Amino acid sequence: MNCRFDSLPLDALFVDLGFSPPSNSYLKKEQLNELEAYYPLRLYVSDRTFLVQIDEHKSAHEIFSEEYAYFSSYSNTWLKHAEAYVAMVVDRFKIDPSWQVVELASNDGYLLQYFKERKVPVLGIDPSQSVATIAAEKGIETRVQFFGFELADNLVAEGKVADLLIGNNVLAHVPDLNDFVSGMKRLLS
Repeated sequence: MNCRFDSLPLDALFVDLGFSPPSNSYLKKEQLNELEAYYPLRLYVSDRTFLVQIDEHKSAHEIFSEEYAYFSSYSNTWLKHAEAYVAMVVDRFKIDPSWQVVELASNDGYLLQYFKERKVPVLGIDPSQSVATIAAEKGIETRVQFFGFELADNLVAEGKVADLLIGNNVLAHVPDLNDFVSGMKRLLS
């Protein structure tokens, strides 16, 4: 496998956790007697970038599909953390309705809803329709796409730039790390 940052070969095995089914790939009742796919869960580390990474056995498009099962709002403690985080950053950076807040991998709007309550314009970006539908029901504009430079460039052309750009637990999941980060740079005001 090659490093997701510099594309050079990776040889240093960091930890081998055996085999596992993909996360959040729950079986339906009628699937219980069928074979379940398991993939190697081996983490490698780059001796150049120190980036710890897993080989991609299932594409991000397969994982973050229309049936993606993880909804951030299921966790009350995570919601309390999100609400406290919003209160802290609003106070710290003096965020007001003139700002644009964008969250990458915004899931079901668990975080952006608290900015919206404060009348701060928000935009969520998430590749999974299942969670984006719930965000839209909360009145949170959400683009159902993978984020990268092209989407960022399109948003900037539409006049949407981020005064605050948030991404929680997302870099480990993006298909193209360099495209994602260059998109972040492009989208920031």
